[in-house]
Amino acid sequence: MPVCPVCTIAVAGGVGLCRYLGIDDLISGTWIGALLFSLFLWTIEWLDKRKIKFLFRKPLVFIFWYGLTIFPLMKIGIIEHPQNKFLGIDKLIFGIFSGTIVFLISILLENYLRKKNKDKAYFKLQKVIIPVLFLTILSLIFWQIC
Repeated sequence: MPVCPVCTIAVAGGVGLCRYLGIDDLISGTWIGALLFSLFLWTIEWLDKRKIKFLFRKPLVFIFWYGLTIFPLMKIGIIEHPQNKFLGIDKLIFGIFSGTIVFLISILLENYLRKKNKDKAYFKLQKVIIPVLFLTILSLIFWQIC
């Protein structure tokens, strides 16, 4: 599996907790981006298992999940609020794409470590801990900045 189910649930929990606690959109966006990328990977795997292939499948699935999230948030005014900017970009958008990139890097690192160790984890729950640790570190960096 591209991303373990426990990790996906942990990321979803992070999103819910951030919004519930009123945490800055930069940090919330980090977890939303990771969740969206996880949904993208799960959808691609689901399509692969059913041998569903079509032109531009991966970009279209990516656009689907991110669009399904970002456009409604734009429509109701959560995204593009004039006082909610970081480096000139909406905090939620910046957080979403930062979270996506960091989550992808963490997955690539975890896969590299596993391959280096003959397809075995170095420690228990490695597949969960590495992505969640990376996202937590990014969240802490954003928390210090904001």
